[in-house]
This record gives sequence, structure tokens and C-alpha cells, in this order.
Amino acid sequence: MENSKAPNRFKKLFSKRGIGQVVTVSLGLLVLIIVFGILNPNFFSNRNISNLLRQIAPILLIGIGQSYVLITGNIDLSIGSVVGMSCMISATLMTKGMNPWLAVVITYIASIAIGFLNGKLVSKANLPAFIATLGTMTIARGIAQIVNNNYNTDSIGVGAEGFRNFFYYGKSFGLYNTIWIALGFWIAFNFILSRTRTGRHIYAVGSNTHAAHLSGVNISSTVTKAYLVSSICAATVGLITTATSGMGTMDAGNGYELYAVAASVIGGVSTLGGQGILLGTIVGASIWGVLQNGLQFAGAPVAIRNIVIGIIVIISVLLDIIVRANKNKSRA
Repeated sequence: MENSKAPNRFKKLFSKRGIGQVVTVSLGLLVLIIVFGILNPNFFSNRNISNLLRQIAPILLIGIGQSYVLITGNIDLSIGSVVGMSCMISATLMTKGMNPWLAVVITYIASIAIGFLNGKLVSKANLPAFIATLGTMTIARGIAQIVNNNYNTDSIGVGAEGFRNFFYYGKSFGLYNTIWIALGFWIAFNFILSRTRTGRHIYAVGSNTHAAHLSGVNISSTVTKAYLVSSICAATVGLITTATSGMGTMDAGNGYELYAVAASVIGGVSTLGGQGILLGTIVGASIWGVLQNGLQFAGAPVAIRNIVIGIIVIISVLLDIIVRANKNKSRA
């Protein structure tokens, strides 16, 4: 009896949404860590591990936001530009003498406004997510450019030292605060997605919008909530970027929409909607970080690193499409 119960437990575990993909990519992550550790023993140094985790944290944050949106069957191309907008707004306000924490609040409000606009354009105006967020991507980047009259900002100064320590340089219990912030966001948003009605509605909308509507799900509200999560995560990454450099740069967040999609789809979140878990997003973000860090140790140029990440994203999406097609055939 005990032997029969064990396989049943494993079968039940692997039947859960996205668990199989998480296990597979986790094994891939383990292989990458071993390979890079063999190539360069310094990869396992305490200093590198600490910095690696801090590099992964922003990718995890934007990956969480993009995962929410992808699970609804949509996409957020504006996420990188919201990072840049957040960076420039916060830094500009601080250089003008505003209290750093008030600048943080205003930055979040501005970023949330973009998320709200995204949600309503997609769910109410019925614009394709690609077009709607392409438009808001340009708007957010324009705001980032115009906020300081098309110039990067000066240093945010010593008055923002507490802000910089909180978001980047400070440590708590031996880990950089950036890592704790990312973990805190993950815990909160994973709970919402896996344990609440809102989370169930997000999966339902991504699986079958029409069926979700007939079941009483408020489609507009659900999609908007997903985009709000995305904008909040992007705003936080923008603040981390400001704290890191001590200034605002107009090109901050360039390419981050790719990193967000990479962290999500590598971790098993389906681009077709309705599938994926945030545990996979941790693994996806970690794979991105380990690849970047390990290839850097190996002396690979940035172009090669980007090519490798792009290939992995394409393969991940192709595998998702093939698996879904096979499942549909078997059901038929």
C-alpha cells in the first residue's frame, strides 16, 4: 500500500499546472551551474554568488509582472519603458530636492497609471495586447526622455543615501536588500496567483476568455489587475536602477521586455495563456542570470550572451506550442 501511495503522490504533484516544466528547467539550471563552476572555480566564490543573486533579483521582478500578463493570454511590451520612466521620474524629483520617499510614491503612481491604461486598452477597447503595449511603450519612453528635458539627471546626492541603501547597497541578514525585495514581491504575488480568487480568474481568462466570462469572471478587471502587477514590478526595478547608478538615465530598461519574457517562458509560463507558475519564473530568471554571469566569466562577448538567451527563448516557446498541440490531439 505504501509503495502505491508514493507514485500517486508524485503523479498528483506532476499533474499540477506547470510543475513538469519547472522540474525540467531546474535540472537545466543545475547543469549550467556545474559547467560554469568547472570552467571557472571563482563562479562559486561568496562574492560572485552574492552579486549573482543581486543581478537576478530585477529580472525576477519583471518576470513576475510579465508572467501575470502572459497567463491571461496577453503580453506587456511596455515593461522596459516603464522601468526607464520610473528611473527618470524618481531621479529627477530627487535632484530637484524632493524627499526620496515622496519621489518613490509619485513614481509608483505614474507607473500604475501606465498599467491601468494597458489593462483598459486591451480589455475594454479590445486592442491587441501587442499594439496597445507597443503604444504605451513609446509613451513611457517619451515621458522618460521629456521629464528632464532630454538629459540624463545629475547625481541624486547624499540626501538619497537611505533610498540607495534600501533598494540596492544595503544588506539585511547577510543578503543585499535587492534580493529581499524580490523575494517579498514573489511571496506576495505567488500567494495571490495560487491561493486567491483573483489568481483563479487570471488562469481562467488565459485558458478560455469566453468560458471565463460565462462563469461570471470580470474580464476587464482581471486583465487590468495583471497589467497593474506588471507596472508595479517594473516601477520597482526602475527604482533599483536609480539606486544602483545614483542618477537617472533615459535608456534605462532598454531590452528588459526581452528579459521579462525570457524569465517567464523559460520557467514554463505559456505565451498562449492559462499555464505557468511563479516558481518557474524564479528558475527562468536564475537561468538568465547564470548564463549572463557564467558567459561573462568565460570571456564571451555581450553579443554572444544575447544570442544564447534569444535561442533559449525561441526553443522554450516552440516546446510549449508542441506540447500544447500534442495535448489537444490526445484530447480529440
